[in-house]
Amino acid sequence: MARAIWTGVITFGLVSAPVGLFTATEDHTVHFHQLQRGTADRIRNRRVNERTGKEVAGDDIVKGFDVGEDEYVIVQPDELDEIAPGRSQTIEISDFVDLEQIEPVYFDRTYYAAPRGKEYAKVYELLRAALAKANKVGIATFVMRGKQYLTALRAEDKVLVLQTLHWADEVRDPATELPDLPSGRAGKGKELDMAMQLIEALSSPWDPAQYHDTYQEKVLELVKAKAEGQEVAAAEEPPEATNVIDLMKVLQGSIDQIRSGRESSNEPRHKKQDPARKAARKPTAKAAKKSNERTAPPRTPRASATAGSRRGAGKRELRQLSKAELYQRATEQKITGRSKMSREQLIDALDNAGRRRKKSAA
Repeated sequence: MARAIWTGVITFGLVSAPVGLFTATEDHTVHFHQLQRGTADRIRNRRVNERTGKEVAGDDIVKGFDVGEDEYVIVQPDELDEIAPGRSQTIEISDFVDLEQIEPVYFDRTYYAAPRGKEYAKVYELLRAALAKANKVGIATFVMRGKQYLTALRAEDKVLVLQTLHWADEVRDPATELPDLPSGRAGKGKELDMAMQLIEALSSPWDPAQYHDTYQEKVLELVKAKAEGQEVAAAEEPPEATNVIDLMKVLQGSIDQIRSGRESSNEPRHKKQDPARKAARKPTAKAAKKSNERTAPPRTPRASATAGSRRGAGKRELRQLSKAELYQRATEQKITGRSKMSREQLIDALDNAGRRRKKSAA
């Protein structure tokens, strides 16, 4: 059973929910000791006077702030203790904001917040359900272990999650800090359309269990192999950067490779990872069309030229298509802004385009 690293109260308005914070993640990094080469002697770190080379006791060490030219402002430990904020007893939510408004770079560590007793479960669940229904996160500050944190409290299934955030002045501006960023829109036209097709072809439901730390696995394999006196194969060379001149060729080759792999297995990658989606999948547009041709009465020439046209498909047929298929149709019909549209927006745009063509034909 996990132990709480902090206990206190979450408040919003006059409502209070006693909680405990628990770490949400754990580190599985392989750790090594430092040894002197050729021996089994451990290496220890010691605090040594830079000038004399002698070891210094902890009681004789003070903190110094460098003000330049080897000048320091000395700050005693008790002086820091006097101004340090006391441990918070309360996480008081001051604002509620949309989660999408917080850029991912601001998120730091994640904690689970759990009710501190069954008698507080109802108030806890009230806050969790309200946050979930409003699709908001609560912003608050609190002090833990002598440090003040900016936090975002959000709702997940059955649990509240507290995430510490970086302060605004801790986040670097990429426009001023990073070199060689594109000055304008680099991707456009056919290149962008093909890149969108590649992204859609590689899209799948989020399943964290399918990813694992292959580097740590290789580290453990290396340790095991060396312990058994075996040789270890060298790592593969990284791929070379794509030549801009060959960009279209590389994109097309990537798409063809994915399609070829799916045809050989007769099942898309994302379907294999989501059985529920596979079971609930509706008939394809091609299958629906064949079914309609078998059951529908003969059409007049005009009806065949419009309702039978792929470009004039209604929303019912369009909803049976994947986003990649919808995007392909939007590309063929030269619908502007298609690269930024969601699946539902693509359906609306294609349906509206079909209606306009029908009116023109009439």
